Amino acid sequence: MRFLPTSRRLLSSYVIIYVAILYFPVLLLPVFSFNDSATPKLPLVGFTFKWYESLASNTAMHGAAWNSLIVGVSAAFLSTALGICAARAITRHRFRGKAAAGSLIMAPLILPEIIIAISLLVVLLGLGMQLSLITVILGHLLICVPYSVTVLISGFEGFDPSMEEASRDLGETAFGTLRRVTLPMLMPSIVSSLLVTFTISLDEFILAFFLSGAEPTLPVYIWGQLRFAAKLPNVLALGSILIAASLVLLTAAEMFRRRAERKMAVRP
Repeated sequence: MRFLPTSRRLLSSYVIIYVAILYFPVLLLPVFSFNDSATPKLPLVGFTFKWYESLASNTAMHGAAWNSLIVGVSAAFLSTALGICAARAITRHRFRGKAAAGSLIMAPLILPEIIIAISLLVVLLGLGMQLSLITVILGHLLICVPYSVTVLISGFEGFDPSMEEASRDLGETAFGTLRRVTLPMLMPSIVSSLLVTFTISLDEFILAFFLSGAEPTLPVYIWGQLRFAAKLPNVLALGSILIAASLVLLTAAEMFRRRAERKMAVRP
C-alpha cells in the first residue's frame, strides 16, 4: 500500500473537516423535518410526513412562494440579458475603463449585503418608490448580474469569433448574426446563467427583507415563522424543500455549463 505524502494527507483531512462543518448541519435539516416531534432532537421520536402535508394548506406560504417565483424569474431573465451585453463587451471589445467596469460589475459580490440593502432602501425611498416586489427585483439584479456575467464570459471566451465574422461576411446583419449564430451557440451558457441566477434570487434573504415591504418572499416568510416555536417543524420541512430545489437547479446549471464548454471547445 502506497501512503500519501504528509502534505496531501493534511489537505485531505482539511477538506473533510471543512465539508463536514459546512454541510453536516444542513443535512440534519431534512432528517428533523421527518421527526414526529415539535422539537428537533435525537433520537427521533418517530417518522412522519405531517409537516409536509400541512404546507399544502398554508395559504400564506403559497403567497410567499409565488412572490419568490415572480422575483426569481424576473431577476433571472433581466440579469441574464444584462449579462449577455456585459460579457460580450468584455470579451469582444477594447475600450477605456474596461478593467474598472468589470470590477464594478463584480463589486456586489465583495460588499456586505446589508450595506447594499440599506443603501438601496434609502435611495429607493428617496426616489418616492413604494417597497414591493419591483424593488426586490431591482435589488436582486445587483447580486445576480455578477454571477450571470461570470457564466457568460466563459461561454463567450470559448466561442470562436470567426463564426460571427463569417456570418457578417456572408451578408447577415449584426442582429441576424446575434439571433442565428451567437445566441444558439451560447444557449447552454444562457440556460446555465438563468438557473444560477434564479437559484441565487430564490435563496436571497437580506435584500428581500429590507425591500419587500408587505409582499414577503419565501426566505422572509421563513424568517417570520421562526419567531413561533410551534411553527419550527413546518419551517424545517419548507427549508428541506428549498435545499432540494436549490441542489437540483445548481446541478442542472453545472450540467449546462459543462455542455457549453464541450460545445465551445475549439477543434483544430
